[in-house]
Amino acid sequence: MGKHVKTAEAASRHTSRAAAVAISHALFWLVVMNAIGVLIALLLLLPGLNAWLGEWTYGRWMIVHMNLALYGWCSLPMVGFLFQTYGADRGRFAAWCRPVVWLWSAALVVGSASWLAGHSSGKLFLDWTGFARVFFPLAMFALWLLLATAYVYQNRKKNAERLIARIAKITGLAVLLTVPFTIYFAASPGIYPAVNPDTGGPTGASQLESSLGIILILLIVPFGIAQRIASDTRMLAAAWGVLIAEALLCGLLDHQDVSHHRPPQFLSLGSILIWLPLVPAYYRCFAWNPATKLWRKAFLWWWGGLALSGWIFFLPGVLDRFKFTDGLVGHSLTAVAGFLTAYLIFVMVQLLGENDAWIFNRRWSFYAWNWGVLAYVLVMTIAGWLESDDPAFTIVPGAVRNVLYAIRLVTGLAMLVSSIEWLVSGTSLTSLRTKYIEEAKGAEAA
Repeated sequence: MGKHVKTAEAASRHTSRAAAVAISHALFWLVVMNAIGVLIALLLLLPGLNAWLGEWTYGRWMIVHMNLALYGWCSLPMVGFLFQTYGADRGRFAAWCRPVVWLWSAALVVGSASWLAGHSSGKLFLDWTGFARVFFPLAMFALWLLLATAYVYQNRKKNAERLIARIAKITGLAVLLTVPFTIYFAASPGIYPAVNPDTGGPTGASQLESSLGIILILLIVPFGIAQRIASDTRMLAAAWGVLIAEALLCGLLDHQDVSHHRPPQFLSLGSILIWLPLVPAYYRCFAWNPATKLWRKAFLWWWGGLALSGWIFFLPGVLDRFKFTDGLVGHSLTAVAGFLTAYLIFVMVQLLGENDAWIFNRRWSFYAWNWGVLAYVLVMTIAGWLESDDPAFTIVPGAVRNVLYAIRLVTGLAMLVSSIEWLVSGTSLTSLRTKYIEEAKGAEAA
């Protein structure tokens, strides 16, 4: 009896092997993405180097960099989360998680080769064409098939879980099923043009819509990785109530070609600011692994900065100055390298458990990454401000431009070194899990 309890306690301190595989692949693509980012920063600082790369110049590497950021680094940790949520990392289905992750990474390799060869739909994050356009949705469908099969098998008995949880997970599976088909059809040049003359760009409604999508994810994820500890459910109910109210507000706004100078557009987007205190309060309603504290604080700070700066950048007079400049490049990095990366690592630390959390919690790599991102954002904001006065600022090399772009290169190197350290440390995840399984089997046999 005591041995079984001890074994169970040990298991709670380890991540599942399936999640470990997904995390290790995510870290690999993070390093690749960062290495390409450093190359891009170098090509911007020294444009003459493009001549040495033949056809593989800045434009093609940029497509690879952005897609690996979204479909590699940002997606694979969520694959590990889905493995755990739907029970695919347990029992007879666990052996299939590894092939699914490898299939996903293989699709990214095929996609990268296609983009470097010059094949692209021209649509941001929908650059899939040819065989890659078929391969990647198939990898996503394979993931869905595993999740659905594992969930149905493990809940074949009646009342296997609470009704609300069952409805939520079935709804999640229904939504996930649409994703591969949506990506396949949306990547087609015949669905809508890469440059749409019928729209003037982002509106307050579209920005509010995408922001609410992020908030929806923030509200859902804790239920899959942590236990709720708050006996008072008013905070949870309040957060979901605000989300519903803002969704209704979003539905009432103009979504077509409408100026951001119109008060309903920028004022409605300002409603996002209510989430600055709401998100931290919401996350205090759940029990988190103590090892998540460092990255939990980081993601909350980045979230606050992203929400506030996103609204400020959209205001009349501000967006007019920063649109199409490096200022919005810096804001994009706030979203991906700042907020989203901190959140993903926070989720991974929660999934990893206490024994493996050290991989992300070394102080030097934590500060190198976050201060590097912050410096990048500040430098790009300055560059964007100068570019708005002189459109040739980023095109024609000059002393100020070169200094700013040199700092940008250094910040990229700081992020690259941090990601390499995480990858090297993370290579032990799968082997540690394998060793633990063997030890656990031996303990149970004894």
